[in-house]
Amino acid sequence: MIQHFTLRLAQSRMIAPSVRHLAFARTDGLAFAFTPGQFVQIHFTYADGKPTKRSYSIATVAKAVGQPVELIEIAVSFVPGGAASELFAHLDEGGTVEASGPYGRFVLADQDTNRRYLLIATGTGVTPYRAMLPELAHQMRDRGVDVILVYGARSEAELLYGEEFASFAAAHPGFRFIPCFSRGPRPHPGPQDHLGYVQSVLPKLMPDPDRDIAYLCGNPNMVDASFEVLKQAGLPVSSIRREKYVSSR
Repeated sequence: MIQHFTLRLAQSRMIAPSVRHLAFARTDGLAFAFTPGQFVQIHFTYADGKPTKRSYSIATVAKAVGQPVELIEIAVSFVPGGAASELFAHLDEGGTVEASGPYGRFVLADQDTNRRYLLIATGTGVTPYRAMLPELAHQMRDRGVDVILVYGARSEAELLYGEEFASFAAAHPGFRFIPCFSRGPRPHPGPQDHLGYVQSVLPKLMPDPDRDIAYLCGNPNMVDASFEVLKQAGLPVSSIRREKYVSSR
């Protein structure tokens, strides 16, 4: 059910040179129920008083599948001259914003019978997959499903939550994490590192329409390019779930 509420910034930290992780609590003290993959909208006004809003995928990792959370976590990319960037740049801990949600259907479906998930992301498009980790662990255990996360960044400094995904992969044999770097290798490459764009990795994973469901989230160019690669591999459109992130001023 869509709700409107006020959020107070409880914690924040920079997780990349231009990306800030923010954790909010509802000022009414209530927990927040959502399905991993959904997003919230932050409501504010332009300098001229015109109302506007921005959408942010929820990055919170719940303690248990389906359990409401105390903190609503998001990752915000700072866009030079952006109105939302200006808002968050001057938001200190204890400050408040207006919000609504949850929204969206970019979620793991209960009726899925696939044997593998291909999760593909760039930039802050990886945040919904962070929230999905408890559900993915549940499905790997109960359904025997395999999961591959292919995540593209320009450099190691921009690989959001990279250590968390690597740790999750180490603890769950059915989960494979492939970091892709478009601007050159990191100083200490990992065994799964790939140089180039995420879509160049996909053919090596041998997408199979009888086995796979793919999720694409992030830069629109990446989403479109990966969509074409997966279609050419035979995946039906119904098995390719997409969410594009477009920077707004």
